[in-house]
Amino acid sequence: MGRTYFVEETIGQYLSDLSIKLNPYVTGLLIGQCSPHRDYVIRAVRTPPKEEQKEDNISSSKLASIDEEWITTHASQVSRMLPGGLLVLGVFIIATPELSKDSQNALRKLVFSVEKSLTKRRLWKPAEEEVSDRAALQICSATKKVVCRTYDVQDPKSSAKPADWKYQSALSASWLALGCTVNVNIHIPLLATSPNHDLEKNTKNGLNRWSKQIEDSVFLINGQVKDDDTELLEGQKKLRGNTQSSTQFSDVKILTQLSHGSSHRSTATVQVCRGSINLKGAVKCRAYIHNNRPKVKEAIQALKRDIINTLSDRCEILFEDLIINEGPHKKNFQREYHILPQRLFVPVSGSSVMLSDYKFGDEAAGEIQERFVEMLDQCVQAEDIHIAEEMNTVDICPVADNVDETHQKQLTKATLLLKLQQNMGVVIAAAVAIFASIFSFNYFSD
Repeated sequence: MGRTYFVEETIGQYLSDLSIKLNPYVTGLLIGQCSPHRDYVIRAVRTPPKEEQKEDNISSSKLASIDEEWITTHASQVSRMLPGGLLVLGVFIIATPELSKDSQNALRKLVFSVEKSLTKRRLWKPAEEEVSDRAALQICSATKKVVCRTYDVQDPKSSAKPADWKYQSALSASWLALGCTVNVNIHIPLLATSPNHDLEKNTKNGLNRWSKQIEDSVFLINGQVKDDDTELLEGQKKLRGNTQSSTQFSDVKILTQLSHGSSHRSTATVQVCRGSINLKGAVKCRAYIHNNRPKVKEAIQALKRDIINTLSDRCEILFEDLIINEGPHKKNFQREYHILPQRLFVPVSGSSVMLSDYKFGDEAAGEIQERFVEMLDQCVQAEDIHIAEEMNTVDICPVADNVDETHQKQLTKATLLLKLQQNMGVVIAAAVAIFASIFSFNYFSD
């Protein structure tokens, strides 16, 4: 039996409006949430036109002209603007009857390309039981006929399966929200063997290690540890029959494990470093979950992914900004302080869900409004932009190249002696900073 997609009713009108404007086809993304038993589509977003198309009003009459790279780039940008629990769960194409025959092949290719692009950026791995079907929606501009199929993106040879497409009013009007503040203080060593001080690669590696800590953390929902398979709303009153948007909010605290239990042996290695990157601040995280008897594990998984995504996305945005402003090959490696972009939230009309974005301190509200129109085809009022947090920093600390080599060897011996003096079996994780992070300890389980 195929999957069923419950779709926000306003999407039907949005797609209908697009079908009038197309010439001769239009593509876009479907945004929503997967669950074990049903899927939800709360937004549809058309692919923004490229600059040359805007200026010259160029359009092609063949689906072969679809710019796959442009669509996958759009999907990556949109995914940054989604809070925990939401994802790009498919693509759509509205085409004239003459192009309908080729539409499904084009959709299949786009579904796999978009998923591949999004997977590359993730620092988390999907669970084994997770839904891997993605939607391919085809609409005929003349007859308005809707055909929805799915493909299993974990199987490159997957064939199309039929799926139901059902509109529902106020679909996400009373979804559940979870929120938390995560205090971040991440020290990432820059190894001496790392070529050209590859800051972005080193940062991603450091965030990868940090993300595993988040995955292993204990989450308290409204002060309680709840079993994974219990219902999130167990013991709470559920909002029923609501057509107005309203949110049931759960406050979440995170307990991070500082070390492995005594049953694990640990060792330490000493690595020579040329400097370090320090990420520091408090980040606001938020996730939304459907209100159809959701399980605790669904909600916690959505929030974990938002925590990991939001820090990773900000670092990506920062490095992109540095490349634009300073060039890809910066010659001098000097101590620098950078401000990570701040997170903001924007409401969605008729929904309890809020979308997200990031801004640098010098960005005006008008720039954010333009980005929402371009990426999500959504007009946003300046007063609806809610800045969620204070500024967070990145401190890039190099070490001078002329540090005395003999002194370095003495420091190495002192560090090794410290290692030998530790308790047998278990090593307590500690950061040792010597001469602006010349050396750093990395601890790992045997």
